[in-house]
Amino acid sequence: MADEPARLRIVSFAIHSARGVIRDQSTRRRVMFITLVIAMLMLFFGTTFLQPFLSPREHPGWFVLFWAACAWLTLTAFLLALFDLLMVRAQDRDARKILRKKLDRD
Repeated sequence: MADEPARLRIVSFAIHSARGVIRDQSTRRRVMFITLVIAMLMLFFGTTFLQPFLSPREHPGWFVLFWAACAWLTLTAFLLALFDLLMVRAQDRDARKILRKKLDRD
């Protein structure tokens, strides 16, 4: 029972943070950039310096965890980019409607 308020605060924070990232275009693009940079760094370090520690034969758990995190970051950036594309198209469509109405009145 004592953990429930803490969980609710964490869930509430996560929901509000996600809404903020989704609604604000500059924040959304900044998050996309950061997640892609982290994923590229993970890719670079995973294939070079960390390769001995991420051997699938010797450390299968670390291997799966590391590359799953890298894939998750990449997928997050991709989904945010797709959402951003859809939002830009919707804003463009709305701006065209407003412009047509203005031109029809004149």
